[in-house]
Amino acid sequence: MLPVLWLGLAYLGSLLVMLISSFWSVDSFTGTMNHTFSFRNFQQLLTDPVYRNIALRSLIVAISVTLIDALLAIPIAFYIAKVLKPRFRNVVVALVLVPLWASYLVKTYAWRSMFSNGGVLDWLLKPFGLHTPGFGLLATTMTLAYLWLPYMILPIYAGLERLPNSLLEASGDLGATAGKTFKSIVLPIIYPAIIAGSIFTFSLSLGDYIVVKIVGGTTQLVANVIADNVGVAGNLPFAAAMAVMPIATILSYLFIVRRTGALENF
Repeated sequence: MLPVLWLGLAYLGSLLVMLISSFWSVDSFTGTMNHTFSFRNFQQLLTDPVYRNIALRSLIVAISVTLIDALLAIPIAFYIAKVLKPRFRNVVVALVLVPLWASYLVKTYAWRSMFSNGGVLDWLLKPFGLHTPGFGLLATTMTLAYLWLPYMILPIYAGLERLPNSLLEASGDLGATAGKTFKSIVLPIIYPAIIAGSIFTFSLSLGDYIVVKIVGGTTQLVANVIADNVGVAGNLPFAAAMAVMPIATILSYLFIVRRTGALENF
């Protein structure tokens, strides 16, 4: 219990320090830290259209990654849980987990080689007179969707395992189509699992900056602005203020999810 208490204290304490420092500023001439309380950093974030666009772009990427992963994970998880024979399920689940064992950077650079000129996508699209879209938001979104897909598949698979096959058989016997069965029976049961998976995909995408650096081209997201202000500009207060945005967004999302009661039965 004591180690958990210390871990929680260190985590919450670091967040408190970050929040306090977000109200400080850096002297643009001397580079010294000014500990005077001010809302200047937040005012700049809210009024400067550049940072508003970066925040909106980051939200769009995180939402897009979550939707793509959900659309891919549902049929994959359903096939594993309800179509595959039981003796093969553990093997396929292990295969779903295999990408998580590989290096994060190796996987990201593999996608960079795919989107680069003369890469795999160029080779596949060339017969159709098309070319790779190159580095940018599309490459960032696709790479993040690949990286976090297992975090969406596993909760949905766990939710589908609790779905009795008799319900699907009864629905078919009563004349329901596959679409009607999915909408009326499958989706309400796996909805909490989808929400649980979305928490991972949304939060991980919103806070990622390495993928954007590697495959994002000139694209900037919130995490990149934070990293650049810490490592390049040396403006820690502004970086702290920028970091409040994704934290507040994720906390708001968790609050909305809790209010809906989606996770109570998961």
